[in-house]
Order: sequence, then C-alpha cells, then structure tokens
Amino acid sequence: MKLPLLNAGSAHFDCTFGRGCDGICCRNGRPPVYEAEEAVIDRNLHKFLPLLRSDAQTVVQRAGFLSQRRKAGQRAMRVSGGWCVFFNEGCVLHRIGALEGDKFRYKPFCCAVFPLGKDEHDRWYVRQRGFKGEIWELTCLDPASTSVLAVDGLADELTLVQQLPTPADLPIAPQNVSIESCPTT
Repeated sequence: MKLPLLNAGSAHFDCTFGRGCDGICCRNGRPPVYEAEEAVIDRNLHKFLPLLRSDAQTVVQRAGFLSQRRKAGQRAMRVSGGWCVFFNEGCVLHRIGALEGDKFRYKPFCCAVFPLGKDEHDRWYVRQRGFKGEIWELTCLDPASTSVLAVDGLADELTLVQQLPTPADLPIAPQNVSIESCPTT
C-alpha cells in the first residue's frame, strides 16, 4: 500500500547533501529522541565516538548526547558548535548504519523521515515551502529547487514509514504527531 501524502502530486524533494548542501538540516536541529532510540544509540556509542568532531566528542563524553531541552515531550539531541553532536561531514549515525546495511538503524525517527510530517488530522505530507505554513527556509524544502518528485526522492523514507505495522507502532503517539512533533529548527 502506498502511503497517502496530502501533497504527493505537487511536492518535490531531492536531498543534495554532498552535492551543494553541507547538511544544514543538522545545524541546530535538536530532534526529539525517544527512549528506545536513546538506548540503541547508547549501546552503540563506542562505534560513533571516534567519528565525531573533536568538540562534539568532548561534549558527549562530558555531558552525554542528549540535552535537557525537550521537544515533543522527549529529550532533544545535544548540539555542539552549532551542529548536532553526531554531525561530522554528514550524519555519523547514518554512515555507520549504512555500513551495517541499514542507514536508518541508529537515526532518531524524526531525522530518518525528514521531511515527512503529519498534520493535526494524522495525515502525512511532505514539508514544503508555502505548504501548511512551513517556516524553515531550506533549499530542499523549496519545490522550485528540483524537478524530482518527492515520492521518488523520498522513496526510502516512505518505505520506512510504510513498514510500520500500525500507527501505534510509531515512536510518537499518532495523536501527537504533527509538524511540531519532529521539529528541526
């Protein structure tokens, strides 16, 4: 079954990280991290630490990878030097997961499904400039920046969401999933 997207016919998205984008979605992103995700990252932290930027490595070793800030009721990822602590020329969690065969294995849900969001009526959509009051001014969220349809550019993310057996299996309770549940700014 295809995941119904409110703006499937008009949404465009092409992640250009490494092709003109320096990973700006990881700058001050602070995604919420759910307890199960925290446990997975914590169990595998030894894999990630050597790959972190030196400032981020110091912060994580001293204070941990989660801050006291809360988003969507969960603790948020810590930032160092203006970037997510796991960002080092790309997402370290993504990189290690991909090397192990699943790029989403260690990424927090909100990062893994970016730029997908859910509205107040529990409907999925692609975050886009000018749609549902999107305020983040990222080039990748501008539908005029690419001719790639989001349903093609986000095939892996859509598959990830579709593999969840029921909405109750989402790490975020369905009634709480909205654009604010996966904040990135």
